[in-house]
Amino acid sequence: MIGAGERWQQEKTLKTRPDGIVTIRLWEDRTRGEIYMPLYDSDAVALVNDDYERSIGENWNIVDSGKHIFEFRALKPGEHRIVFEKRMGWRFTAEDRRVYVLMVTDDKASTNDDHA
Repeated sequence: MIGAGERWQQEKTLKTRPDGIVTIRLWEDRTRGEIYMPLYDSDAVALVNDDYERSIGENWNIVDSGKHIFEFRALKPGEHRIVFEKRMGWRFTAEDRRVYVLMVTDDKASTNDDHA
C-alpha cells in the first residue's frame, strides 16, 4: 500500500465508485524544473490521462508554468492512496508530496466522480 501509515499535512480524500474517474490538478512551474510524479497501486487504480495546461502570463512572458492534470480510474473498491512527489531535475529526493486518499465504494450515494 502506497504511503500506508504515513501522514502528510496535504492529505485529501476523494470519493468515487468502481470504474469511476477522479481528476487531480496540480500547479507546476516547469521553468524551475518542477514535475509531479504519481505513485499508486496499479492493481487498484489506473492512470487514464496525463495532460499539462500551460498558462500564459502577462506580456506573453516565456514561462513554462501551468496545471498538470491527472485522471485515474478506480479499478476495485477500498481505500487507495495516490502519492504525488514534486521532483526537480537536479535533485534525488522529492521537494514536496501531496497525498490523495481515494475512497472507492459501491454506495449509490457516491456516484459522482470527484475532482481535486
